[in-house]
Amino acid sequence: MTMSRIDYSVWDHIEVSDDEDDTHPNIDTPSLFRWRHQARVERMEEFQKKGTELNKGLSDCRRKLADVQKKLQELKVSGSGDSNPELSKVQSEEKKLKKEERDWEKKVDEYNREEKKMPWNVDTLSKDGFSKSIVNVKPDPSEETEEQKEQKHKTFVEKYEKEIKHFGMLRRWDDSQKYLSDNPHLVCEETANYLVIMCIDLEVEEKHALMEQVAHQTIVMQFILELAKSLKVDPRGCFRQFFAKIKTADQQYQDAFNDELESFKERVRGRAKIRIEKAMKEYEEEERQKRMGPGGLDPVEVYESLPLEMQKCFDDKDIQMLQDVISKMDPTEAKTHMKRCIDSGLWVPNSKTDDGEEKDEEATYEEVKPEQEETKKE
Repeated sequence: MTMSRIDYSVWDHIEVSDDEDDTHPNIDTPSLFRWRHQARVERMEEFQKKGTELNKGLSDCRRKLADVQKKLQELKVSGSGDSNPELSKVQSEEKKLKKEERDWEKKVDEYNREEKKMPWNVDTLSKDGFSKSIVNVKPDPSEETEEQKEQKHKTFVEKYEKEIKHFGMLRRWDDSQKYLSDNPHLVCEETANYLVIMCIDLEVEEKHALMEQVAHQTIVMQFILELAKSLKVDPRGCFRQFFAKIKTADQQYQDAFNDELESFKERVRGRAKIRIEKAMKEYEEEERQKRMGPGGLDPVEVYESLPLEMQKCFDDKDIQMLQDVISKMDPTEAKTHMKRCIDSGLWVPNSKTDDGEEKDEEATYEEVKPEQEETKKE
């Protein structure tokens, strides 16, 4: 019996602490596995298509060769001499088709060798080596709604979070098997979902070694769940079969497991990176909103747009220097810069001077205008 392909849709809706949206605050819609699975399926389909085309090409070539050889035999039986142009043409065609046949056979052989070297994965592994199921439970035909799934996951985690975390930290096959034997209720999709979340959280916290350990246990649980689907049994009834298989597995089976594990870890790193980038952008936007001036402009952005001479005035907090710089500028340009400074809160009108007196900014600006006009006259 061949194991069915992983149904990655079960990973579409899981709780992720700080990767939320307004509609479903505890649901993470992007699939954590589908991208990897879909890419592998597409590669397999493309490879199989190539094999089909090669075999078809070889069959067509052999059919044409058989037709030519039949025609050649008929010409020979009819007593046509070697000088017969048609006979020479058919012989030439036969020679050409024999060469094409050898070329097609070579391509098919190369394809078959390449196929044997391909690593196994959960889509291609045969499960004939597993013993028969212990518990045979008919699947529930009723479909759960997203709200029901969410509530089921939340209730399960609240009740068994400590046990799930303990399983996630186990390292040895025997320890994992014994723990699941003592806690068979953990063999379910809710445990796998929580372990995925745990992996992402650990990676965000830069606890890389712990993430890799929990990732291993996540794939263990995923393989058990997929085995249960292929055998159409309750997962609690076949996890021992998985451990029996993996502990005595040949290199190809182990490679398949490791391939899924490495792919999953890469996905976790990608998800964690996205969450960190999103959090940083949100933090930067919050800080930007906090510093917005009364006119809705960002003082940092306004400051960076000012001429270097004006920036220095604000750096040194020198009002006289600012007046001198403005007096040398074009009045329209100066007014534009000062208005932006006011709207961003970089310059506060009616602020107190060093001697405690209030001084209106517009008045200060007007005072320097005569100086500007005198400068122009000069």
